[in-house]
Amino acid sequence: MRIIIVGAGMVGYHLSERLSREGHEVVLIDSDKKKLRRLEKELNILPVHGSGASTSVLEEAGIDQADLFIAVTDSDEVNLIACILSRQYAVKTRIARVRNEEFYAHDAPLHEQALGIDLLISPDRAMVDELLTLAHHSDAFEVAEFAGGEVQLLGYHVPANGDCAGKSLRDLHHLPGVVVAIVRNGDTIVPRGDDRIEPGDDIYVITRATDVPAAEAALGFSSRRPQRVFIIGGGIVGELLARRLERLPLEVRLVEMSADRCEQLSSALERTVVLHCDGLDVHDLLEEGIDQADLVITVTDNDTTNIVTGLLAKHHGAKKCIAHITRPHLLPLLSAVGIDIALSRRMVAANMILRFVRGGESIVSVAALLGSDAEVVELKVPDSDRFHKVPLKSLAFPQGAIVGAIVRGRRVIIPKGDTRLRIGDRLVVFFAKEAVGAVQQFLAP
Repeated sequence: MRIIIVGAGMVGYHLSERLSREGHEVVLIDSDKKKLRRLEKELNILPVHGSGASTSVLEEAGIDQADLFIAVTDSDEVNLIACILSRQYAVKTRIARVRNEEFYAHDAPLHEQALGIDLLISPDRAMVDELLTLAHHSDAFEVAEFAGGEVQLLGYHVPANGDCAGKSLRDLHHLPGVVVAIVRNGDTIVPRGDDRIEPGDDIYVITRATDVPAAEAALGFSSRRPQRVFIIGGGIVGELLARRLERLPLEVRLVEMSADRCEQLSSALERTVVLHCDGLDVHDLLEEGIDQADLVITVTDNDTTNIVTGLLAKHHGAKKCIAHITRPHLLPLLSAVGIDIALSRRMVAANMILRFVRGGESIVSVAALLGSDAEVVELKVPDSDRFHKVPLKSLAFPQGAIVGAIVRGRRVIIPKGDTRLRIGDRLVVFFAKEAVGAVQQFLAP
């Protein structure tokens, strides 16, 4: 498939890296020639220098042969114009990254259909969705849903004194789910029965949504919804997050430095307590009870403020901290210094685009794990005798991949070796990056 991506920023880079690795022909357009030269050496892409809002540049990129067009520059106007220009050509799918909230209003005159765009993606809204999902699982650092929410993938840090530390997968025979991955020192392991979970590991578990409490109990975790939440930063993400949290029976406090912005937030929000103070002023935050917070979410536009405020909150007793980080190379480092979860708004948006792009006749949903090259895919069992009523242990699934769940109608099956597949089943499959091609080839009809 020929894919044109406009914008070589963090989102464009992430998309180009993932999609080119899967064998797609990726053309990357950007006005920064120096950046394109660097990325051409790092990625398997065709660089085109110029503006994505130029017909001549789009034609140079071969838009008349493109199947997918993605505009993800930092300019809403360039992204929209580029997508509108692409309507002159037989592009099958168009995606634009747009931050302006007016495009997402209920009665917006310029919505996706009016613009002829298949998906408008807001990094701010994508970030809020991710934060809300994580807020409901206090012990998990990553959560992804499949089968309409009936199946969940959860990631957990294993502490030194964790109940599951030192246990092999065979020891966890009572676990109502599948441990599909162990990440140790940056390496992703698709475990087998004799593999052991060690202190400091990150583990990923797939289970039924209804079995999450039992799965956590078997592993020694216990998630609960927070009762007191502090949001540091009253920008778009902070306001959207507060609006969504107000629907839940919990206490929300939002900290913002700008007095004018505090007045706007106080008028816009109903139950949130808006605090006019500096997120780095420990004295003021302690007076407001941040030491008693179940969850602190730092979403200012400054990485240093987000990291330091989170660490201060944790130091004084806050139970959990999620920090927004603009520089993705910092993400793997922050858990070591005390930040429970670090998220990049642009990476979250890129992963949401990937989920949309991957959808098709066989692929139902995709989750790219944040800070990892691994992915989880929900896909349909091909209509082939190779799979019908064949036990999983006889399929010789590719190395580096594992089936975490089988969805059959409304029933979710946690598989074992003798579980037999049926045509029409949906598989939730975890695979490491080196297994992408093998999994696609193996499950081809």
